[in-house]
Parts: sequence; structure tokens; C-alpha cells
Amino acid sequence: MGGLFLIWGPGGILSPGPHFEDRTILIEKGSTLSTTAHLLAQEGAILHPWSFMASVLLSGNKGALKAGEYIIPAHARPLDIVHILVSGKVVVHQVTIPEGLTVAQIIDIVKALPHLVGEVIRIPEEGALLPETYSYIRGDSREKIISHMRRAMKLALEQVWENRKEGLPITTPEELVVLASIVEKETGVSAERPQVAAVFLNRLKKGMKLQSDPTVIYGITLGEKPLGRLLTLTDLKHESIYNTYLIPALPPKPIACPGRKSLEAVVGPAPTDDYYFVADGTGGHAFSPTYGQHLENVKEWRKVQKKG
Repeated sequence: MGGLFLIWGPGGILSPGPHFEDRTILIEKGSTLSTTAHLLAQEGAILHPWSFMASVLLSGNKGALKAGEYIIPAHARPLDIVHILVSGKVVVHQVTIPEGLTVAQIIDIVKALPHLVGEVIRIPEEGALLPETYSYIRGDSREKIISHMRRAMKLALEQVWENRKEGLPITTPEELVVLASIVEKETGVSAERPQVAAVFLNRLKKGMKLQSDPTVIYGITLGEKPLGRLLTLTDLKHESIYNTYLIPALPPKPIACPGRKSLEAVVGPAPTDDYYFVADGTGGHAFSPTYGQHLENVKEWRKVQKKG
């Protein structure tokens, strides 16, 4: 009878656990069997520590439990919990890095992640991190996830550069990242990226200044924080290596971390003769091949601004 109680009785090794919802439990490195059993009982995953310890011993898993963060399903039996802790299938967290953030902004996001440890020791160059969704587990280092982002950008850049069109006025992968970062900051409409890229590429071919507002902003803030106000005419004259109203070429460095779609837009631009674009009030832009038409589009945009 004693054996049956141990197995099937209240809190027995095959008896459903008392918890009605999933539990997330962290088993620290160096935890003993007794420490783990009492933690599970304290968190309400089991009724009695002895039921878990008995499950471990009877299943032959003494010494096989792995530290980490685990999800214990509702009503999991002590023996089920043993199998979970032996499997090593810990909780996987994710962080999504939006496209167009600067390295400084991405570092701030990583610093704020509560499940990571350590500091970011090596600050990457601007544009060196790929905006994407990344997975990590509790206890991973911040340096590790930043390195993952850096490797992802390196791989994406290699793949995109290999598939570039002929005749582009950019000659290196580094220039690709610079222009893609400008495209990324100029539009939040994914479908527009190839057309925005085409405008800047057409301007480069013709020797025209890019005249991109986001490059002016980066020259003022250096990507450390938002400008927090509208650009002024004085800002457009602000001398910096990024101000494309003053320099007749690409900036020497990126102004943000571009996503894969912006990289692809630069190497595969839309087939257009447009040289100008301006906001159209819908979140997108009105494009034009001539300066005269561009001025008409600007007038329409100003009408929209006045209504707003």
C-alpha cells in the first residue's frame, strides 16, 4: 500500500500537480536535488518535495538535472517535471530590433533586457548590426547577442552584395550599407524602398547631392538620441561629414542599421528616372523626374500640412 501511495497518492510521483496554470521556474546552477525539490514545492508545482526527489531517484536521473529557466505545464506530475529538467529544453526569449535604429539605440535595447548578463564591451560601428528577431536564453551575455547581430549583418551583406545589379554607382559593400541606411530612414513604407533607392542612385550617377534630411539629423545627434524637433534652414547648413546638402556624395559612414529589405532595394532599385520625392500626406511619398513637377508635389504637401 505504501508503494501505491508513493506513486498514486496525493502528491505522488504520478499524481497531477496542484498548479492550475503554467509555472516558469529558474533552476540556478549548482542547485542540489533537495534545493530544487523545495523550490518546486515553494512555487506550487508540486505538493511535497519528497515526491520530486523520489521521482528523480526512481527514474535513475540523479545528477542529470540541468540548470536553467523552465516552463512547468499546469498539473504536471513530479515525474513529468523530472523529464523536463533532464531535457534541458529551457525557455527561449526573443527580442525584435526594428529597422532603422542606430547602434546606440540598439545597445540601449539590449542593455534593458532583464534576462541577459554582463555589459556590451565592444561597441560596433554604425550600421554593423542587422535589425531582426533574435532568440536567447536567460543567462546569455549581452556581448553574445550583439555578436550574433553583427554576424547576421555580415552574412546578409555578403548575400545581398553578391546579387547586385550591374552598373550601380556604388562600388563596395560598405557603400551599400551607407546608402541602405539612408533609404531606411527616408521611408517606413516597405514597397517604396526600391523607388527611394532609385532616386538616390540616379542622383549619384548624375553627380547631384543626395539632399537627405536624415543625414543632416545624424550629423547633429550622431545617432545617440532623436532630434526631437523639426529641421530648420540653419540645420541644413550644419557642417558635418554626414550632411548631404553640403557634401556631393555619400556620407563616409552609415546613419543607422538598415534591414535586409533596404539593402536589397539598393542593389535592385526600381526602374525609374525619378530624381525627387516629397511626403504626400499618406505616410508615403510623391516621386517626380523633374524639378518642376517636384515643386508641384511640394505645394500639394504644404496644403496637406496646413490642413493638419
